[in-house]
Amino acid sequence: MRAAWYTNQGPAREVLEIGEIEAPIPKPGEVRVRIHTSGVNPVDVKRRTGGRGQMEPTVVIPHFDGGGVIEKTGEGVDAGRIDERVWVYEAQWNSDFGTAAEYVTVPATRAIPLPACTSFEDAACLGIPALTAHRCVYGDGPVDGKTILVTGGGGAVGNYAVQFARLGGAHVLSTVSGDEKMALAKLAGAHEVINYREEDIAERVMGVTDGKGTDRIVEVELGGNLSDSLAILKPNGVISAYASEALPDPLIPFYSMLYKNLTLRFELVFLMPEEAKKSAVSDISNWLVDSLLHHHIADVYPLQDVAAAHEAVERGPLGKVLLNLSG
Repeated sequence: MRAAWYTNQGPAREVLEIGEIEAPIPKPGEVRVRIHTSGVNPVDVKRRTGGRGQMEPTVVIPHFDGGGVIEKTGEGVDAGRIDERVWVYEAQWNSDFGTAAEYVTVPATRAIPLPACTSFEDAACLGIPALTAHRCVYGDGPVDGKTILVTGGGGAVGNYAVQFARLGGAHVLSTVSGDEKMALAKLAGAHEVINYREEDIAERVMGVTDGKGTDRIVEVELGGNLSDSLAILKPNGVISAYASEALPDPLIPFYSMLYKNLTLRFELVFLMPEEAKKSAVSDISNWLVDSLLHHHIADVYPLQDVAAAHEAVERGPLGKVLLNLSG
């Protein structure tokens, strides 16, 4: 099979290779998926550059997410799933072989039936962003009638979080950094969108909530936004944080949080409880069937341009970067 891989960490054009490699054989409980589209996430870039720890010298086929068709089943998996269209998540978790290849093997539970109305490109947008967003929005129960602030509503996780919160009946606020992202957040269903470069977040949030504040925050920048979060959260509020790049080692103002009885949760998608993953997959699948989700694609690259795809992710695209493996 054709695939992209690296054996050492470093810049994309220096370490990524493309060629032929033996296709994996599904183990018991696994399926082999013919990948049509592979999704490139920031974590893929960070792993390649060493930002998520050093690797032992080995062959690594990157990428966790994708869309394709089951073409082989392992022992214990219903052979009736062959030819089933699926979206794949966590392909490279605890594995060196991800979706940047014509074939990948994953546990059968990680290959989710894909409705006919959803393209393989849209399927490859899901995975890490969608499951993270679902956990951040629903990790503390239903959101009907709640006020939710989603920071970074134009980003991959944030945009799904806006959609999921709105679908759950929440009053959704979002912050963005510019007009294009504001348009995306509004399209996703945000009731109020705040350009944090032009407005004071806390002042605007308290204004649009009649001084009541928010019940929960889906947080892309924990450290940088913590002071605003404390100002706008209601007592017993929740921060669900999945990133803190600008300030990776924030100081926690214990007593300020204590006297609001706040909850701060950290969400790493790979370590989500299995029941939370099942709940996310169920909701996402239902929304896909009903064509209720928007997927924002920045660009699609052929496999031979995988280095350019990684570089595009490093620049911070407006939408998901994908690899096309069906050509």
